[in-house]
Amino acid sequence: MLRLLVLALLLANAGYFAWTHGLLADYGFSPAVQAEPQRLAQQIRPEAMRLLTSAEARQIENEPSPAPAAQAAPECLQAGLFSPEQSSALRAGLESSFPIGSWTLESSVEPGRWIVYMGKYSSEDALNKKRTELRGLGVSFEALVNPALGPGLSLGHYTSQAEAERELAKVATRGVRTAKVVLERPEARGQLLKLPAADAALKAKLEALKPQLAGKPLQPC
Repeated sequence: MLRLLVLALLLANAGYFAWTHGLLADYGFSPAVQAEPQRLAQQIRPEAMRLLTSAEARQIENEPSPAPAAQAAPECLQAGLFSPEQSSALRAGLESSFPIGSWTLESSVEPGRWIVYMGKYSSEDALNKKRTELRGLGVSFEALVNPALGPGLSLGHYTSQAEAERELAKVATRGVRTAKVVLERPEARGQLLKLPAADAALKAKLEALKPQLAGKPLQPC
């Protein structure tokens, strides 16, 4: 009887050994696989992982969350002037897609622009020669707004003829002899578009309104 018990124990141990080492897998007997080598292979630098101390964990928990990106503040924009026909088309576009109170069309006057003018010159070479001469005299100049007066130079622009005449007298004392006062742009009347608080949503709507703006740029008020 004792021999049978010993033999049974030996057979049981041998079976357990074979089972735990997968020797009986072909017969459908094997322990459940606890390791997942395929997941281990997908790990990226597992050696870089480390456990945080309790102090480090509390510090991370107490760190403030990053603030959301601040939205740009609304700004006042305007464009114009628009003729009666342009204003009608613009008003229709605004009324169909812009919130009430977000825009206005106001009657406005753009004053005339008088300049101290030098020109017209016969060529670009003659114009460049005059620029060099003015720099030598210490007289500043600027580009013309009215292309019909080119090639030429403006020595300053003013809202009245009297102001321009006074400046002409000043530059004459510095050696400028051939300048004169001319009206570069006459007074203009029309409608001025104003958006007093244009935010990001309103600016996005302006893209669809470009045809009605007739090429007039939106500028800060």
